This record gives sequence, structure tokens and C-alpha cells, in this order.
Amino acid sequence: MKNKKLLAVICAILAVAILAGIYFLFIRKPAETPAPAATEVPAETEAPAETEAPAADLLSTIKERGYITIATEGDWAPYTFHDEANELVGYDVEIGKEIAAILGVEARFEETNWDSILAGVDSGRFDIACNGVGYNEKRAEKYNFSTPYMVSEMVLVVRSDNDEIRSYEDLKGKKTANTISSNYATKAQAYGAEVTGVDALIDTIHLVEQGRVDATLNADVAIHDYLKEHPDAQIKIAATQDGEKCCIPVRKSAEAATLVAAIDEALQTLRENGKLAELSKKYFDGMDLTGYTPAAE
Repeated sequence: MKNKKLLAVICAILAVAILAGIYFLFIRKPAETPAPAATEVPAETEAPAETEAPAADLLSTIKERGYITIATEGDWAPYTFHDEANELVGYDVEIGKEIAAILGVEARFEETNWDSILAGVDSGRFDIACNGVGYNEKRAEKYNFSTPYMVSEMVLVVRSDNDEIRSYEDLKGKKTANTISSNYATKAQAYGAEVTGVDALIDTIHLVEQGRVDATLNADVAIHDYLKEHPDAQIKIAATQDGEKCCIPVRKSAEAATLVAAIDEALQTLRENGKLAELSKKYFDGMDLTGYTPAAE
């Protein structure tokens, strides 16, 4: 009897165990494994702002390309003009060529009217200008200037029969002719004159001869050269005044600083080897107008 009861208990236990196994294996779903916590994707690091590449050094650019662009008028003798063979010649033309040779590059001249010269240098169309450009403080605010390579006198020119204008002070209320942005036009306005704009010296002289303007201001060497070529011109010099220092303008920028320094060195070389004085005497009737030395200031 006891064995029967024990066997029944064991069978019951086994039955429970079997049922439990079936339940866990086939009926109850295993607990879902929790999904791993999402890892935070770091936000994209903002790319550093692109810095503007520094502009190329102008002197290096010129040497790399092998030439320097030089603005000049081409119709203002003896500074810059065409000879009988129509070759561009003149004091400033030769100065430009000498500087280019010292820099080790070719001189390429671009002829344009006066009012476009400085604007072209400023915009980068021209590297420099060789055209008897006079220094003044207003221009120096916008352009870098080389040391002067010549100093010329300024003359007041009137028609041959004009005895009313004898001095610069007599210009008040009168009409003059000059290129508008020139130092000469500024001087005339300072003396109270009304300035008529022109493009070339020959146009200026014609306006004076025709009586359409009363006078003009210009470089003495330019007027003397004109009178030498046109001895019958109906003009005369009424007064003379200390002139201006002619320099080479370069656009005002950090990239152009080395070019200005190189031009100054070239001009100093031309002073020391006598070439500057030689060219002055060649174009200005034997006169040395290069009597400027940096140490004098």
C-alpha cells in the first residue's frame, strides 16, 4: 500500500515537472531582451570657416609673369611721346624700362589718357605709372609713391598778347585749361580759376591760342619742348613757380609694399650709377632735373 502511494506521488511530481517544462518551452514566450540604449550620435562638428587666402605679393607676381605693366600717356613730350618712327619714347618711358631691367622683367607700356592712369593703377589694371606724376598729400592717401626721380618747375602760360595775367594771383576769376585730376588743375583752382578739362597738352595750347581760356599751368620742360617744336606758337610764359616732385605711383596695399621698396632701390641704383642724370640731360636740353636725394629730407 505504501509503495502504491509513493509511486503515485512520484508520478504526480513527474507529471507536474513535465507540464512545467512544456509550459516554459512551448507556451510562455521568453522575456524580450531590452534593446540596448540608443547611443547619442554626436552632432557634426561645424567645419571651420574658410579663411581668405592672402593676396599674392605684387612684386613676386610681376617676377613670376615676367613683365610689369606701366601706364603712360604717350603724348606729353619730353616725358612720354612718339618719335618720327612712331616708337614710344621719352624720359619716363626710359625710366620705366630701366626699372624693369633692374627688377629682371620686361616693361610693357599701356597708353591711356591722364584721367585713366591713376584709376588704372588703383584698380590693378596697371602695376605702376611712369608719366611725370606729381606727389601731393591727397594722392598719397590713396597711392604709395616712390622716392622722386625728378623735380620740375611749374609755369603759367598765356596767349602771346595777354598782358593782363602776370602772376598766379591774377588767375582769380579767369579760365584755365588742364587735365581735371592733375596737380596743375588743383593749383589753378586754388588761385580762383575755373578749369576746363582737356586730354592732351596740344589741346590745352590750342584753347589758349584761340582765346577760349585765359591760361594754363604745366611743367616748364613740357612747354619749352612744345615751343622748340612749334616756334610760331602764340603763347608765352607769364610766371614760374617751384614745381613738383615726380614719383612713381603704386596702388596702396600691403601686397604692393615690396614693389615700392624695390622701385626705390632701383631708382637709387640709377642715381648712383649716373643713369638718372644722363636721361634727364638727354630729354631736358642738357639739364639735370634729378637733384633730389632722399637724405635731403
